[in-house]
Amino acid sequence: MLVIVNPYATSVDCKMRDLVLAALANRYAVEVVDTTAPGHARELAAAASADGTEVVATLGGDGTLNEAADALAGSRVALYPLPGGSQNVFAKLLGLPSEIVDSTARLLDLADSWPLRRVDLGRVNSRVFTFSAGVGLDASVVAKVDANPERKARMRQWFYVQSGITVFLRSYALRKPRIAVETQTGELAAATVLVQNGENFTFAGAKPVTLCGNVGLDSGSFSAAVVNSGAPLKAGVTALRIVGATADSGGNNGTTQLGPLTSLRLRSSDGEPLPLQVDGDFAGLHQAVEFTIEPGALTVLAPALTRQA
Repeated sequence: MLVIVNPYATSVDCKMRDLVLAALANRYAVEVVDTTAPGHARELAAAASADGTEVVATLGGDGTLNEAADALAGSRVALYPLPGGSQNVFAKLLGLPSEIVDSTARLLDLADSWPLRRVDLGRVNSRVFTFSAGVGLDASVVAKVDANPERKARMRQWFYVQSGITVFLRSYALRKPRIAVETQTGELAAATVLVQNGENFTFAGAKPVTLCGNVGLDSGSFSAAVVNSGAPLKAGVTALRIVGATADSGGNNGTTQLGPLTSLRLRSSDGEPLPLQVDGDFAGLHQAVEFTIEPGALTVLAPALTRQA
């Protein structure tokens, strides 16, 4: 096992790190490496995939896991998310514990049964995403939050809400539509587009926030929620509720639902670049954004979920 640790993640400290690694060493041959810069987790996971490692565990947030997933796509090396971030969305979607002690105990138990599962990976331009991506207000909010890691760690979801209000009032309240959503029947004008690869878009603590239906980690497709830009204030309120993880489920959240989809293309309608976020990390500015899906591209160490009828 390779354990990739992000020492700057929200819930990671030296004492907990050492306890987790000591416990895992009782069942696994463990190698541990701390990340030192963005992209380092991707490099480490790629090297592990080439040298016979059987499982890569990430101790960090969804951004660290995203990098590892990118490197392991298409390989037989299993990925396991140890929760060290503020939300740990992918771990929750897999039905794994979101508390570090419980998650470590589960990883020890899985050494006996070794349940491997294939799940889908989304791809947007040159980046993968495991559970969600977005273009518009949410991406601008993520950029602001990522620029203030100390406040993010301290305030968690409330900092997203505060940042969302600030970004909306400064940059979105009076702006005209600028995202063109290309569909089979024409174009939609949007203020924000949110793409969901798993059953939920994100979580507010333990509460799931679901924007789209007809989608799951192994459905072979994704869905999109389009925040209409016809009425800027109404669109902004809808987007802020989503960013603040208070939106209702499914079609009751004031968005237009698209999906299930295997591809989707967005472009700037006014020449201004579009902000993009993947798995809760800011991914830069783009004139055009294209989403696709790679069915069963990622191997995870997790039992298949039993869905209720």
